[in-house]
Amino acid sequence: MHIGLIRQRYAPDGGAERFVARALAALHAQGVSLTLITRQWERSESFNVVTCNPFYIGSLWRDWGFARCVRKVLARRSLDLVQSHERIALCDIYRAGDGVHREWLRQRRRTLGLSGKLALALNPYHHYVKAAEKRLFNSPRLRAVICNSHMVKQEIKHYFGVADEKLHVIYSGVDTNQYRPGLRRYRGALRAQHRIPQDAPLFLFVGSGFERKGVSLLLDAMARLPGDSYLMVVGKDKKMRLFLARAAKLNIADRVCFAGTQPDVKPFYGAADALVLPTLYDPFPNVVLEAMASGLPVITSYKCGAAELIRNGDNGFICDALDKAALVESMRILLEQNRRESMAVAARKSMEPLTLEAMSKRLMALYDQVIIEKRV
Repeated sequence: MHIGLIRQRYAPDGGAERFVARALAALHAQGVSLTLITRQWERSESFNVVTCNPFYIGSLWRDWGFARCVRKVLARRSLDLVQSHERIALCDIYRAGDGVHREWLRQRRRTLGLSGKLALALNPYHHYVKAAEKRLFNSPRLRAVICNSHMVKQEIKHYFGVADEKLHVIYSGVDTNQYRPGLRRYRGALRAQHRIPQDAPLFLFVGSGFERKGVSLLLDAMARLPGDSYLMVVGKDKKMRLFLARAAKLNIADRVCFAGTQPDVKPFYGAADALVLPTLYDPFPNVVLEAMASGLPVITSYKCGAAELIRNGDNGFICDALDKAALVESMRILLEQNRRESMAVAARKSMEPLTLEAMSKRLMALYDQVIIEKRV
């Protein structure tokens, strides 16, 4: 089987990119021949790479130019299946890893005033993405959509009326051997490095794009918690200075550590007591899987697809992304050592079925199904 995968670029800290990397490795182990069409990726012996990197200025030109280049590449190649992780209407399978843009805009408007909503409505990039989504989901070539959560599946049905039999929920897999409670061996050294007391409750945030993922709300919540609790923020944001200033204004700068982007997040999972991700919209963040597999209870929002894995009060908590009081209360509960330790055990157990092997088997079954349909 020869499969073409389309993903525009690789960012080491990107959740969608990490899924593609894991899927490539898992499919290669199944003997599948893989070609990745991309602007930028790390070279690998596991798959062929076709670089498709036309010049661009701005995000609209970037996406349009890449889509145009991909069409030319596909016209010259013979592939059994084409799976796209971008909104390009020339694929047999689309993985909706970035969710539905219309729903993201709806959630974004909840946080904006009149001028912000107007700017959002007039931005040509959003009009381009919405049109690209519509073309994709209406494409006669599209045979299957991989939804990384039931939330995304329902959004696609709601906005585009895609038939239920085309929508397949396949959760991302996690390497439960790498991400495990044994990572606590890093606890002492990493906490000492960042001057965090060994017995202090430590909340962890992992992600980039702080505004969308709720760091402002998280800082406000930290200001309402006891002074012996700490927060570690791993990731980056273009407006980092604003978040540093906010922490200082809230008088919590000595309890919040902004660690930046990290090549290996595993030691941070080992050092923390819980993951907090009050994201405004996130189709299915890998960090939730990694944290829970590492034995961390998770607090996240209803518009996070991975909330489907949370049993409220058992292995984590779910609240509205803008509900500060609910976030504070959930974090307060996890200040209790016995409670968070029992929830940590439940978090790990709930991840054990979501292995990379289980993910690859479901993908292979879907590929076989689509190939049979194409031959009929």
